[in-house]
Amino acid sequence: MHEKVYIMNHSVLMHFALDIGELMMASGAETYRVEDTMSRILTAGNGTQLECFVTPTGIFASWVAADGAHNAYIRRIESRSINLNKIEIANEISRQFCNGKVSLDESIEALNNTSNENGYKRLIRLISISLAAALFAIVLGGSLIDFLITLAAGIVLVLIQMPLSGKGISNFFIDLIGGFTATMTAMFLLHICGFDGNQGIIITSALMPMVPGVAITNAIRDTLYGHLVSGGARILDAFIIAASIATGVGIALFMFDMIIGGGLL
Repeated sequence: MHEKVYIMNHSVLMHFALDIGELMMASGAETYRVEDTMSRILTAGNGTQLECFVTPTGIFASWVAADGAHNAYIRRIESRSINLNKIEIANEISRQFCNGKVSLDESIEALNNTSNENGYKRLIRLISISLAAALFAIVLGGSLIDFLITLAAGIVLVLIQMPLSGKGISNFFIDLIGGFTATMTAMFLLHICGFDGNQGIIITSALMPMVPGVAITNAIRDTLYGHLVSGGARILDAFIIAASIATGVGIALFMFDMIIGGGLL
């Protein structure tokens, strides 16, 4: 029964493969994983001459369907983030489909539900990100004061960045603003409020949630798997993120030094 569905709906199957590949890539999946998932889905539809080429900004796929129809599509990926939960769900949907446990329509419905999920609630994100930053202060050898100041800086960071996300603002400026606000909060609490803490540990810990660790890991993995275009693009993306954070921190330190040195505070 499933085989007839594949033959009759080869165009729908191709779009399903593109949709699941787009979701995985936009959620931070590795290039080889996306290509493998799409290839398995199209192979399950009895297609031949499969070609899938995936980059962080686009997907190129072609195949010859079971009825002899040639299909070639390009899908542009507009935005990217890290959402390991969506990657896991997409993997499970593809496994269930390829094993014949669910139909194509059921798989598409499950994928649409996953794509429309809003993710974690803002309160959960606020608590988890700020607490993660604060715990880094302990890991780096900070005191209880360092923990509390980093927690405050992390809260401000999240409160500033969350409203900016999804507004069409470049991630470069979002990370720059995040680095600036986290640093300014830490400097204010240390030098204006008079708390005795380790400035280096606090600023470093407050910025850790923004560090592109997953992007760097995927860049190295893609490069080792021979995906040089994707690997190079991810490395460049990670470098831009790091540069934006550093720029924000530098501006904050410079401005605070000018304010203190000029006697404005």
